[in-house]
Amino acid sequence: MPSMDLVAAIRDPRWTSAADLLVAPPVSGRPLVALIGLCTYATSITPRSSSDTPSAIRDAMARYSTWSYSDHVDLAEELSVVDCGDVLDPDGPDGFERVVARFDAIDPAVVLRVVLGGDNAATYHAMRALAGPALGEWGLITFDAHLDVRDGTSNGSPVRQLLEAGLSGEHVVQLGVADFANSAVYARRARDAGVTVISRDSLRTQSLEEMVARALDIAGGRGRAVYVDVDLDVADRAVVPGCPAAAPGGLSADELRRMVRAVTSDSRVRAIDFTEIDVARDAPDERTVRLASLLVLEALAGVRRRSR
Repeated sequence: MPSMDLVAAIRDPRWTSAADLLVAPPVSGRPLVALIGLCTYATSITPRSSSDTPSAIRDAMARYSTWSYSDHVDLAEELSVVDCGDVLDPDGPDGFERVVARFDAIDPAVVLRVVLGGDNAATYHAMRALAGPALGEWGLITFDAHLDVRDGTSNGSPVRQLLEAGLSGEHVVQLGVADFANSAVYARRARDAGVTVISRDSLRTQSLEEMVARALDIAGGRGRAVYVDVDLDVADRAVVPGCPAAAPGGLSADELRRMVRAVTSDSRVRAIDFTEIDVARDAPDERTVRLASLLVLEALAGVRRRSR
């Protein structure tokens, strides 16, 4: 009997692989999405490997099709994706300059940039590179168990670094912040900066879509462009064992998928990242990486909904 991997590799001309989106030439007139790999890891608080997470996420897309049953659309017929490759050694000397150069080279017609981390340091690099001197005119939404306002320079500090670089705390919203994952000092720091925090507990009692809409109204107020950071440790550890800091009791895979599709349906969202995955720590069934690939597809489905 053939193995499951062999069965999965058989090509069916009537079943379009999501991996094909990354190699198909762009089609004029369709919404254009850019994919960028940003494998940061060197400043991580939790020791992690240098495994190539962006490539693993791309490879896992072959597990899925391009057909959205809930929306009854085929993404392969509705939008185009350009794979911009990976930024070499973004943590290293001149790493930020390389990130800026890669973002500057992206077609200005792109409506969404999808960043594949890497740890959460990728958020600071990517948002600064994208916003440039206009950082103060942007908003930020994070899906994260942590506030990310620690001292120093690490994957625990990107929100603090962005605030210090000019991002307005009044236009920062953090969803999914968990109990026993932060400190009183850092909670006060976020509050004093004007950051809106929507805890994991709040998300249990209110509509996820309503919470996303509220976050967009705050972050995207007065027509601001919005950057979205999805730190996968916001999810339950059972579904993301490849996230070093994930804890039991986080969001379910379904909840996170719904929220990603909802947030990317808004045209104010110009970029989204998926961070905090260590391929070397993932389960044998690759559940963390496979969820990340599905989240990429949810983001694409969200872009498709913008034209409804």
